[in-house]
Amino acid sequence: MKDFLFTPEQARTPLEKLSGGERGRLMLAQTLAKPSNVLVLDEPTNDLDLETLDVLEGMVGEYAGTVLLISHDRDFLDRLVSSVIVPDGNGRWIEYAGGYTDMLAQRGADLTREAPKAVVKAAREAKTAAAPAERKRKLNFNEKHALETLPKTIADLEAEGRALQTRLDDPAFFSRDRAGFEKASAALGAVQTKLAEAEERWLELEILREELGGA
Repeated sequence: MKDFLFTPEQARTPLEKLSGGERGRLMLAQTLAKPSNVLVLDEPTNDLDLETLDVLEGMVGEYAGTVLLISHDRDFLDRLVSSVIVPDGNGRWIEYAGGYTDMLAQRGADLTREAPKAVVKAAREAKTAAAPAERKRKLNFNEKHALETLPKTIADLEAEGRALQTRLDDPAFFSRDRAGFEKASAALGAVQTKLAEAEERWLELEILREELGGA
């Protein structure tokens, strides 16, 4: 009981006499005292005082088995978990290595790649309604150069992104080198952002080229 901040005098204290934080510690003590290799926790940090939160974090961190937990406490997740599973819509769930912040770095870049679709649609509609004078112009040198070089740039960024993702997919990477993992996550996010921008630019130029009659 002392591991959960209870004094010897509290061993026989009636349950109704305990505070909310003390009851939380008692529940943790009961749960962790039982032999197990899987621990499932649903919002374990709710209504816990700071002392009990410290106890919970220490016990979960030292637990020898697998811990599955649901929590809105982002700092708690960052300090403890080795992977985060998030819903992606249509019944799909995606697992990201690392904590909550690491998940955002990877998932955020994925989500930004959805934006170019709307941008390209708007660009297509705007070009369709363009004035006749604009339709007569041709692609300038910079536009032609970008149209020719962007495919290779996109391919290079995709290759770089795949290489980084392969490193991040290594389940031992996070525990072996957390700083390196976070650096690779940030690099992947930057690469995916550049890739989305390059794809968006190439699509815009390709639409323009078609509307100008292949000029």
